[in-house]
Amino acid sequence: MAISGAQDGDSRKAPRPLAGIVVLDITRVVAGPFCSMLLADLGATVIKVEHPDDPDYARTFPPMVAGRDEAEESAFFSQFNRNKLGITVNLKSADGKALLKQLVGQAHVLVENFRPGTMDKLGLGYEELRLCNPRLVYTAISGFGRTGPNSSRPAFDNTGQAVGGLWSMNGYPDRPPVRVGTIIGDLAASLYATIGTLAALRTAEQTGEGQVVDVSQQDSILTLTENAIVRYTTKGEVASPLGNDHPFVRPYGQFACKDGYVFFGGYTDKFWRLTCEMFGEPDVANDPEIDTMEKRFDPEVAERRVKPLLERWFSAYGKAELEAMAGDRIPLSAIRTVPEVVEDPHVAARNMIVQIPVAGEAVRMFGSPIKLSRTGEIPLGKAPAAGEHTRALLANFLGLDEAEIDRLINSGAV
Repeated sequence: MAISGAQDGDSRKAPRPLAGIVVLDITRVVAGPFCSMLLADLGATVIKVEHPDDPDYARTFPPMVAGRDEAEESAFFSQFNRNKLGITVNLKSADGKALLKQLVGQAHVLVENFRPGTMDKLGLGYEELRLCNPRLVYTAISGFGRTGPNSSRPAFDNTGQAVGGLWSMNGYPDRPPVRVGTIIGDLAASLYATIGTLAALRTAEQTGEGQVVDVSQQDSILTLTENAIVRYTTKGEVASPLGNDHPFVRPYGQFACKDGYVFFGGYTDKFWRLTCEMFGEPDVANDPEIDTMEKRFDPEVAERRVKPLLERWFSAYGKAELEAMAGDRIPLSAIRTVPEVVEDPHVAARNMIVQIPVAGEAVRMFGSPIKLSRTGEIPLGKAPAAGEHTRALLANFLGLDEAEIDRLINSGAV
């Protein structure tokens, strides 16, 4: 039986790429909820499954929003769970297990982020669920993946940053390494899980067979280390913290100006010449000590000649002035604060700050970075309260009558 997604009710009629795809989201916090949110943004019907007595604890994460007539809600939770329908199911009860299997029979995708083996212990692992639905795409996100000697270890975002190599190479020289200032392990794993889910859905359409999509935070972070792996395997070089510098491209980094900082990446001969012209000193481009990219890459030359020159130039102007001077000719950008990003006209033009209801209030949060030329923008809906759509889903999706739904509620199964 078809069900309506959380986006319904919007007056816009945009074709949805994943319309008709049903996703069961048995995940918490970010590594998982972000994956299913992206699928929901693309038009899938996502059903967030939570325990009736122990829902997603991200519901308590700040910032909290207190509406005038509605209960306090977490904007953090809402940002990663918009567009979803909410149902509560106790997966430890016999009735709850049976309900999940019924839901799986009607779904295309299940996303979970338990430690590997947890769903198997519940009798709800992939091998069991595929008997209910051979086409099921079972997407599992974990710290270390479903195979390997560390697969059963617990993990958080920082775990992925630590064991994937990123932490060791981030920060400043001669100081302890620094974690990346966001939950990049959770976010990267969710992005790869989304890609894998879409690929597995395509295969299921072609073959009629589902499969497991196995994504780990460690694997995901490892792929974000850029040239660190091949530098080590080919030259024996170990990546270490470099602050805002690049290991070999120069000038390419942060520079102070009158009212903050800018990123400047004018390292090619073309961009270097344009930069010298922009600051009114075109002859510098012909200086025999720094007139080629190869010469400017030399660390000693970059520190002694190029860096002081750029510091003198940039210190005379503000961020907006420098961006205006560089225009579309030179890779130079202001290093924006979060308030500046939120109010950036270009960000607004890309519809990357959207308003979503949270506790009855319109809260601005990030939009979808996926822009489709034929589909256009897909309406975005609010995050569900825990179990908000339980009755409707059991009745309309599984066809249960009111008496059976009351029994399941009274028994604690939902």
